[in-house]
Amino acid sequence: MAQLAQAHRPPPAVPAGPVAAGPLRRLSFHALGTRCEVQYYLGAADPRPGQLFEQELVAWVQAFEARYTRFRPDSLIGRINAAAGREWVAIDAEMEVMLKVCDQLHFMTQGVLDPTSLPLQRLWDYQAPVPRLPTEAEVARARALVGWKKVARAPGRVFLPEPGMALDFGGFGKEYAVDRAIEIARAHGVAHALVDFGHDLRALGRPPDRPAWHIGLEDPSRPGSTAGSIAALDRAVASSGDYLRHVEIAGRRYGHIVDPRSGRPVAHGCRQATVVAGTCLQAGVLSTTAFVLGIPRGVEFIQSFPGAEGLLVGEQTRAQTRGFFNYVAT
Repeated sequence: MAQLAQAHRPPPAVPAGPVAAGPLRRLSFHALGTRCEVQYYLGAADPRPGQLFEQELVAWVQAFEARYTRFRPDSLIGRINAAAGREWVAIDAEMEVMLKVCDQLHFMTQGVLDPTSLPLQRLWDYQAPVPRLPTEAEVARARALVGWKKVARAPGRVFLPEPGMALDFGGFGKEYAVDRAIEIARAHGVAHALVDFGHDLRALGRPPDRPAWHIGLEDPSRPGSTAGSIAALDRAVASSGDYLRHVEIAGRRYGHIVDPRSGRPVAHGCRQATVVAGTCLQAGVLSTTAFVLGIPRGVEFIQSFPGAEGLLVGEQTRAQTRGFFNYVAT
């Protein structure tokens, strides 16, 4: 399990000594509701180690998604949610680990990331043909179903005590999978790779003939274009924002990221939060939390975690942690 608060001193953004030239292999597939891509370098002509790595990685991601997605009624999460208010559900050691991760994340973010916030996410759904704002009563009812501390747990089983409660690992599952992909790569002798699951990334080693992996930063004011890049060496990068998924109702903008503490979408002018950290899980959780907190509290929050650096971009301003410039590629 990733250690969220483990301290690491960041390496120089562009270290010397690139690896020898060689073919950079690419693996692309669709999973976890997004496009997954892995670029990696083996340094050997024999394709079999790479083939075995790719097979194991895809199989693990597919199994992880089938087990923890909320969109399949036969998944473990689907069965737990369906039993809310009715009965306990048996779980295994792996699910015990995932629930401990939930504990860490909820404590670490002071409740900003709550794995039981699915009722609020469903309420603020902008996919309807004519989006509408929920009423105060609807928000209150949904908020009453949210609360990680309400989840009842005992060795080998879990119970959501109120009908309508629901778990969702969407706030950290993709990032968790990125870190696991790096572990699988190392187990197969892959020392240089860039794992990108829906723009949550983690770099291992460096690409051939280059001192570091360069990762573009999307410009929230012009989606699809970049506004600079980061040089990453054995670091993870994640961004959170509402500039792609939002809706305007009666002239007001509502993003898709909901603060479970208020029951409402974040609306303080922040458009994007990017974090560089030791693991993708840490980077993703810090970026989401910083985005919810906004400027300047989000920057202060990132700086409270040794080894993490971040940048927040607002409508009229931007702010970054003291060491973020170390990763800016020139």
